[in-house]
Amino acid sequence: MIEVDARGVVEFTQALVRIPSTNDPAKGRSELPAAELVAARMREWGWEPVVYEAAPGRPNVVAVVEGGGGDGPTLMFEGHTDVVTEGDLSTWTVDPFGGEIRDGRLWGRGSADMKSGLAAALYATRALQLAGPFPGRIKVCALADEEGLMIGAHHFVEQGLAADVDGAVVAEPEAGEICAVAKGALRLRVDLTGKMAHGAMPQHGRNPIQAVGTLLVALRGLQEELQGRHPAHEHLGEVYVTPTVVTAGTEEQVNVIPATASVFVDVRTVPGVDHKEVTDTVTDTVAALAAADGITAEVTVLVDRPPVDVPLDTPVVAALAAAHRDVTGEEPVYGGVPGSTDGTVLTHWGGVPSVVYGPGGKWIAHQADEYVEVDEIVRCTRVFAETARRFLNGELS
Repeated sequence: MIEVDARGVVEFTQALVRIPSTNDPAKGRSELPAAELVAARMREWGWEPVVYEAAPGRPNVVAVVEGGGGDGPTLMFEGHTDVVTEGDLSTWTVDPFGGEIRDGRLWGRGSADMKSGLAAALYATRALQLAGPFPGRIKVCALADEEGLMIGAHHFVEQGLAADVDGAVVAEPEAGEICAVAKGALRLRVDLTGKMAHGAMPQHGRNPIQAVGTLLVALRGLQEELQGRHPAHEHLGEVYVTPTVVTAGTEEQVNVIPATASVFVDVRTVPGVDHKEVTDTVTDTVAALAAADGITAEVTVLVDRPPVDVPLDTPVVAALAAAHRDVTGEEPVYGGVPGSTDGTVLTHWGGVPSVVYGPGGKWIAHQADEYVEVDEIVRCTRVFAETARRFLNGELS
């Protein structure tokens, strides 16, 4: 088994967690300090990272580590440097950016999602490099904005940096599950415009709120129809059509009919669901109810990330499964990603087969008192190193 720097990967995870890399310009926060730390560690090892600005002050860091063992495939390890907000500090029992280790756990925002996974990817690549020549190369990528619009992953693909990648491991927290499938995300905004009027004289206005009520009922019906046509997925569960935000007018005034109302809809899909068909159905429904109420309507697609469904015999998935078996002594457990990841962008827009696997529990992400088991960080680093060795040498079973 490839020897990894167990102490180093844990300490580097701590260093990353201690950087509050939320995207919050008002607080002077961004991914930049975390990206700089990653790039500095790469340079210490003699790598030559290239920094790309996905947006001003929001860098991607990419290093290519050549194996020196002749021609071969390109494996990508991917992690993101941003984290979600810590939220209400009173809900935490530890410093969210302290990186404290207690009771065998490393605590803090991003410890699971996903600074431990990013650290494991770096240290696994370094371990394989020190173990001797290997064919092909590893592309180690720390990308920005996964928690937002995934501008880092989109920029990576748009720059052509995914073109030579044969397989990608996305180091999101999955608690040992191998996730080659991920739910799709389709987010819509529906804007309805009527006419303001006095609440005592509704006949002089056109109330968009009434259309909102009809729309919410229709969305429930659409969910039931989609669930009927697309049974629950083994790893991803049901299709959901969820209204998440409803607004009307610019201020609350009980005796005024507002001129505008909006509904935001979060649709989570499984393989087989056609996102365009869903969008067209919502658009047609909105147009019909708007015409009936004498108002105007507009549907805007905010996010469109299709589901990911990578076959289990794909080389990167097979290599990861074999590595998991070798390192842990246990048969791999397959699961699914309940949301979307940068892997969605890499696979759908970049054409790269991707699989998600990393330290930390998928349900602890974004919660107060986020943590990752220290042993799991080290174990995952070993799995990543063995995955890379197997993938690059073609040892897939």
